[in-house]
Amino acid sequence: MTVAAVAPRSAAARAGLAPGDRIVAVNGHPLRDAIDFQFHAGDERLALTVELAPPRPGDIATCANKCVFCFIHQLPKGMRRSLYVKDDDFRLSFLHGNYITLSDLDEASFERIIEQRLSPLYISVHATDPELRHALLGRPRHSAEILPRLERLAKAGIRMHAQIVLCPDLNDGVHLERTVAELAPLHPHVATTAIVPVGLTRHRERLPALRSLTPDEARALVAAADGWQRRGLAELGSRFVFLADEIYLLAGLPLPDARAYEGFPVAEDGIGLVRRFEDGFARSIARRRRPVRGEALTLVTGELFALRLRSLLAGGGYDPATVRVAAVPNDFFGPAIGVAGLLTGRDIQRHLAQAPELGRAVLVPAVAVRDGDGTFLDDLTPADLARDLGVPVRVVQPTPGALLRAIRDS
Repeated sequence: MTVAAVAPRSAAARAGLAPGDRIVAVNGHPLRDAIDFQFHAGDERLALTVELAPPRPGDIATCANKCVFCFIHQLPKGMRRSLYVKDDDFRLSFLHGNYITLSDLDEASFERIIEQRLSPLYISVHATDPELRHALLGRPRHSAEILPRLERLAKAGIRMHAQIVLCPDLNDGVHLERTVAELAPLHPHVATTAIVPVGLTRHRERLPALRSLTPDEARALVAAADGWQRRGLAELGSRFVFLADEIYLLAGLPLPDARAYEGFPVAEDGIGLVRRFEDGFARSIARRRRPVRGEALTLVTGELFALRLRSLLAGGGYDPATVRVAAVPNDFFGPAIGVAGLLTGRDIQRHLAQAPELGRAVLVPAVAVRDGDGTFLDDLTPADLARDLGVPVRVVQPTPGALLRAIRDS
């Protein structure tokens, strides 16, 4: 049920409902349709479970920075317009976990965050050295100094998650050491610091020269983070610093145990997703009977996770000849992008068209398609793929249970 309008001075207005909010449950009862709402809304007191309406595209505060590593600047022309929107909106940070820089947050917005206790917020820090951060953000017109802003929010009790996009030769080494050291005293208000590697596409014409992290640098970073985490546990009671899964995969090193992620607070930033998936896969396999060999099918994933997915399936008793993992190269964005979530429909179609056989179905991870209309980044749909490949194409949620059910039922 979507709220169309709210009467002034009504109970709904006092409760904070606004047009566009979605009521998904009443008194703990999930709503399937208007009948459910009318049935459960007859009680004298109502506890509503609400999904808040996000700001409309025209209302979103856009980013005035020109970060040297900005992924949106690396998109080719001709994609759908919504992909080129650079948001820097504290409301989207609070509602959806989007990262914001705080570099041009005005006083009224600061006061609203503090007054309404909009917490947690997700903050793009990148570096605490003022001059270095100013350069990383593309030398915006507003001051890029971050520590005074974080300190103000921390004093107000606002919980924050910090992010560092690591650019080799820019904010690594001693600069990274300084950033971690200067963020740590703000714990627990700065609850976590996530370090993620810069993502570079092939579309970087007239952009600053950057390079990707090397495997040796990834291994050195894992070793450094281990030291920071041990110090954090001793001094803060938290590991505080967490590395993206991609860094461990690039380094060829085991991922930490689940408990090392301390509840996975920033999993959507790629911190612990692989660990959570692999542990969930092992639990799901333990509850199932040994798989029966059937007609073959094809699983699509990115090059980064393909080897581990093959290993998981083999360890779970699935024959590689029956459940085939297709590691799709990312020709659209370039070889430096290996995650499944940035695969396009054309790259999947082009790669699978070369396969001698696809089997009874193709399973595509849901992270590669857009919520709502189910299109890939290049606006192809699973139906387009099914037509071109001549086999059914199913979109599968990125959970172990959903994957195993899809393998069984497809």
